[in-house]
Amino acid sequence: MKIAVNSRGLQKDRLEGIGWFTYETLKRITKSHPEHDFFFIFDRKFDESFIFSSNITPVILPPRTRHLSLWWIWFEWSMPILLKKIKPSIFLSLDGFIPLNNSIPSMAVIHDLSFVHRPDDLPFLFRNYCRTLFPRFARKANRIATVSNFSKMDLIRTYKIDEAKIDVVGCGVNEVFKPIPQEEKQSARNQYALGNRFFLYTGALHARKNIENLLKAFDLLKERLTDANDNAGIKLLLIGKPMFISKSIFEVHKQLRHRDDVIFTGRLETDELAKLTASAEALLLVSFFEGFGIPILEALNCDVPVIVSDRTSLPEVAGSAALYINPDSIESISTAMFRVISDYRLKQALIEKGKEERKRFSWDITADNLWKNIEKITHEQ
Repeated sequence: MKIAVNSRGLQKDRLEGIGWFTYETLKRITKSHPEHDFFFIFDRKFDESFIFSSNITPVILPPRTRHLSLWWIWFEWSMPILLKKIKPSIFLSLDGFIPLNNSIPSMAVIHDLSFVHRPDDLPFLFRNYCRTLFPRFARKANRIATVSNFSKMDLIRTYKIDEAKIDVVGCGVNEVFKPIPQEEKQSARNQYALGNRFFLYTGALHARKNIENLLKAFDLLKERLTDANDNAGIKLLLIGKPMFISKSIFEVHKQLRHRDDVIFTGRLETDELAKLTASAEALLLVSFFEGFGIPILEALNCDVPVIVSDRTSLPEVAGSAALYINPDSIESISTAMFRVISDYRLKQALIEKGKEERKRFSWDITADNLWKNIEKITHEQ
C-alpha cells in the first residue's frame, strides 16, 4: 500500500504540539510497517532525521507555505498534481488539512476546534481560513482521528459529523521526561532560577493559554509569601515563544510588582525542557481551551504535580492527578500554587496519583491507534 503523508509539520528545531504528534507517530508507524511505502511530502528542504526508515520516499513540493494564499495553492493545486503521479491508496494529514480537489481516500487528524470557540485569539485571516475550510475538511475526510474525547464530541456537535467516523487516538510523551536526582534539580535551579525553586509553564505564549491571568496569579502569590516571609524567592519560568496575538502578555508582565521573579526563557531544546520540568515545584497549564495538553504528561512522567484548568480536555488528561482551577479566577490559580508549595502531603499525593494516570498514555499507544484508524479506511473501500 502507498500512503502519501502531509509532512510539512516536520521542521527541524521547530516542533510544537502538532509537530511532535507528527514526529512521534510517523516514526513508529513507518518502522512498524515496512510492508507499506510512505511518501513524505514536504513544502521545503527537510532534515534527514525525519526519514525514519527505508520505506519512506521524501518529496519536496513547492511552493513553500509561508502564508495562507500559498497554503491554498499547495493543497489545492500542487498536491492534486503530485498525488496523480504517486497514485497512493490513502492521503494522511496529521494537521487536519487535506486537498479538497482530490478523490483519494483521506484521513485527517483534527486536534481541536479552538479557532471556532476562541476566534479572537487568532489573526483575522488565519481564523477565517480555518473556520471556512475545516468543516469541509471534516466532511471530505473518509475518517477523522483526534486526540481526546472532548475534541471528538466537539467535532460531532460543531460539524455534525457521524460519531462512527471519528476515533480518539490520544497523545504521548517523550522518553526523556523522567525524574532526576536532587543534585540535578539544584543545578537546573542555579542555571535558570538563581538557585530558587520555581513553578513552570511550557508552551506557546498565546492568548488561549491564559498567560495573563497566570502572571497576575503568581504576583498575588508572591504578595502572600512576602507578607508571610515564606518561600519568598520562588520564581515562575515560562518556556516558549510568542504566538499570534501576544503583546498584551508582556504589557501585563511590565505591570507586575514582582516581575523580576518571572523568567521568560524562550524555546528550549527537549533535553533542557525535560530537566526543568523534573525540577519544578509544579507545572501550570491554566488554559481556557486545549485539545489535549501534552505538558501535563511531561510533568506526570517527571513525578511533578500539575495545576490545570477545569475546562475542555484537561480533566480528561490529568484525571485525579491535578489541582483544578477556574481559569477566569486569579485567586483560584494563586491559591492552588500556594497549596502545592505549602502542603507537602498534598504534593506527594498528587505525585502518586500521577504515576497511575500517566500509564494511560504513550506514543506507542497513539501510533497503534492511528494505524488502526488508517486500516479502517482500506476496509471501507
